[in-house]
Amino acid sequence: MKDWDDEPELAGYEPGSGRPLRSRRTVITMRVVVVVGILCLVMPQVITTVTVAASTAQTACAAWVRYEAPDANGSSARFELFGAGGIGWECYTVGAFGGDRDVASLGLIPISPRLSRVPVPGSNT
Repeated sequence: MKDWDDEPELAGYEPGSGRPLRSRRTVITMRVVVVVGILCLVMPQVITTVTVAASTAQTACAAWVRYEAPDANGSSARFELFGAGGIGWECYTVGAFGGDRDVASLGLIPISPRLSRVPVPGSNT
């Protein structure tokens, strides 16, 4: 059996006086610096993601409105928590007869739609 008092790692160790190694002010300062550092790393990524999603949603919404309601004056993409399609981007017409109308739910991560060509009356193509 091994004697635990002979461990070389603990040789000469004497417990401290019970006081913390760092003062309360130093600990709070370190915590604030760490939180600010993490925010500085995360926030640019969040801002970039939101900006790209808004731009993509606006572009996809414009395509949907041209396809679904060509008489509308414009389009509007809005992020909604309780929209028709649930959480995500919703596409609305702007300036059409009867007010704004929900055209499509673009989802949480909007992508450009794949729309079939609308046939023009009187043409064979």
